[in-house]
Amino acid sequence: MKKSKLLGVLLCSTCLAVSGTAMPAMADGMKVVTLGADLTDAQKNTMMKYFNVDSSQVQILTITNQDEREHLSAYVPLEQIGTRTVSCAYVKPTESGGIKVRTANLNWVTCNMIATSLSTSGVKNCEVVAACPFEVSGTGALTGIQMAYETATGEKLDDTKKQIATEEMVVTGNLADEIGKNDATTVINKAKMQVIADNVQDADDIYNIVVNIADQNNVGLSSDQIDEIVSLLQQIAQQDYNYDDVKETLERVDDNTSGDGEIGDVDAEDDATVDADEDDILNSVDESALGEDVIASSTQDPALEEETGMESDMIQTDIPEEMGDEIIDDPVYTEEEQTDSADGQMEDTLDTSMLTEDQLSMYNKLDTFCKGEYEGDAESLKTAMEDPDVVSTVILDAEPAATLTKTVEKIYLDILTQGTASYVPDGTEVYMTTELNMLDKSLKDIFGLNPEVQADPSLIDQTDEMRQTLYNDTMKFFEKLYGETVQTSETDAAEETEASEDGYVEEETE
Repeated sequence: MKKSKLLGVLLCSTCLAVSGTAMPAMADGMKVVTLGADLTDAQKNTMMKYFNVDSSQVQILTITNQDEREHLSAYVPLEQIGTRTVSCAYVKPTESGGIKVRTANLNWVTCNMIATSLSTSGVKNCEVVAACPFEVSGTGALTGIQMAYETATGEKLDDTKKQIATEEMVVTGNLADEIGKNDATTVINKAKMQVIADNVQDADDIYNIVVNIADQNNVGLSSDQIDEIVSLLQQIAQQDYNYDDVKETLERVDDNTSGDGEIGDVDAEDDATVDADEDDILNSVDESALGEDVIASSTQDPALEEETGMESDMIQTDIPEEMGDEIIDDPVYTEEEQTDSADGQMEDTLDTSMLTEDQLSMYNKLDTFCKGEYEGDAESLKTAMEDPDVVSTVILDAEPAATLTKTVEKIYLDILTQGTASYVPDGTEVYMTTELNMLDKSLKDIFGLNPEVQADPSLIDQTDEMRQTLYNDTMKFFEKLYGETVQTSETDAAEETEASEDGYVEEETE
C-alpha cells in the first residue's frame, strides 16, 4: 500500500508543471501567480481577488493538465494522472525571513509540510500562498510553487534536491496517515534539523537521532517507519546543506508543530519586522474572496489551523492513489442554488459551476438520458442514445424517477469534479476507462446488484429484473458517452497481450 501512496504523491508533487518563460530575478519584488487551467474564468478571478493582485502586478502562469501529463508520463501510466488542474499559488522570493507559507482550502497539505519540503528543494527565502477556490487535497502544490519560484528568480533549483523534497512530502504523508500530520511533521523536521546542523552522515547515527526524537516527543514509530525516515534523511545528508540557509524555516516549523525549537530560536524581532512589511503577501490576502468555512493554515499564525478546524488531523490524510488536484470535500451542493419544487418544498440543485465546457456537455447528456430512461420521456431518450428506435422498458413513477435521477447525476458529478483519485482497482475491472469502472461499481450498488449493498430507496418496489434492466440501460448510455464497451475493452486487452507476447509493445504517441 505504501508504494502506491508513494507513487500518488510523487505524481501530486510533480503535477503542477508551469507554462511560461523565466524572467530576470527581482529581489524582494518579482511575484508570480499560477492558476489551474481547469478553473472557470470566474474562479480564476476569485483567486486573483483572494491573492489581492491584478495582472499588472504579477506574472501569471497557467498550469494545464497537458503540462502535468508531459511531466508525469515518464513516471506513471497516463490513466493514473488526474484530469483536472485547479490548484493555485502566489509566490514572492525574498532576501530574508526564511520560507513563509499560507494555505487556503487545502485539506491534506499544511503550510508546515510545504515550508519544510520547499527548504529541501534549495529555496532559502520566499513567501508563498497556496490555495484553491474550493477544497482540494493540495498534494499538487509543491512543484507548482517550485516552478513559480524558478520563474520569479530566473534560477533553476537543483533537480536532485527537488526530487528529495518530493520524497520528503511522500514520507511525511505516509507517516501522517498513521500517526497524524503534526507528529509526522515534528519528527521528520526535528530529525532533519539535527542531521543538517551537525552534518550527520552515518546511517546508524541518523537512526539513533530519529529514535531519540520520537521518544522525546512521545511518538510511537514502527521499524518500517523509522527505516523510511532514515533513508530520506540519508539522502538529505548527502546534499551538504548549509544549516544557516534553512535554519529560520526549519525552526519556525519546529516551533509550530512541537512548540519548542531545540537548536535555537528564530529572532522574533526580525520576524516581526518582516511580517510588518506592507508587501507581505501572506497578510495581504482578501479572506472574504473565498467565503466562509475556509480551511486555512499559516507558518506565521499557527492558531489559524485551530480556528479553521484543521489542527486535529480530522481532515482526510490518505495520500491520493492518483495524481492531480484531488477534490476531497464534496462541493456539489450550494444553498444559493436550492430552488422551490412544485409542491413548495426546497430541493437541492446539483452545482455544476466547476465543470469545464466538455464536462458540462457530458453531464447534460446524462440529464437528458435520465429524463428519457427513468421518467419515460421518449424524445429525451432518443436524443441521449442517438437512436430513433430506442425505447424505455422500465418507467418509474414521478417521485422515485426524480430521486434516482438525482442519485445517478450526483455520482457522475462527483467523478467529474473530484476525478478518479479515490478509486482503488480490485482486479474486477471490465473497462479501460477508470471513470467507467467507477460508474459500473457505483451503479451496481444503486441498482441493488451488489448483494452486500441495499438498492437505492427509489428502487425498493422494483423487481430484480427491472433493476437489472435499468442498470444495463444506464451502463449502455455511459459506454456510448465514453465510446467504449466491455467487448472493446476485452479486445484491446487481448491485443496488448498478444503484442507483448510477440516481443513488442507499440509506443504511445501524443
